[in-house]
Amino acid sequence: MENWIPLKNKELKFAWKTFAREFKFKPSISRFPAFQAPSPYITYDISAYFEDSSLLHTDEDLEKKTLLSFQENITGTDEYMLALDWQHECYWITPYGLFEKDEFGEWKVPVLPNGDYYFFLSKEMDWGLLGHPWEQSITVFGEGLIDSFSRHHPLLFQRKIRDG
Repeated sequence: MENWIPLKNKELKFAWKTFAREFKFKPSISRFPAFQAPSPYITYDISAYFEDSSLLHTDEDLEKKTLLSFQENITGTDEYMLALDWQHECYWITPYGLFEKDEFGEWKVPVLPNGDYYFFLSKEMDWGLLGHPWEQSITVFGEGLIDSFSRHHPLLFQRKIRDG
């Protein structure tokens, strides 16, 4: 199954326009949060990853548990979701496809926000994962996705910053 299909220009504009409107997205390196996730949501502090070298392996744990959680929320193996990378190429992905890594050992759009906003969203944007690089946080929203992450519990999801 094909994965990492680049969004066409029209799809890209529509995705970002919809996201900006629905999530009140205002990128900032100092004002947090930069978006308003719909309820229910949980925002996790992931700063420990960047501060404690013993946690460097936890990115692979996060990737694995993210895929499992996405698979539980996309039942059709031919269904796609959005992978948005702020100011970079964005994609249609399926959690059932290949997630090859680049020369830095990352997906084309990483789960771990290590320098940019990374958003993984259902087509309807009613559930997803939102990565904030400067707050060093990941927000999970949508009841089903929150339940999935609660069951799989990534090692980095130890401290909640906020929920709603």
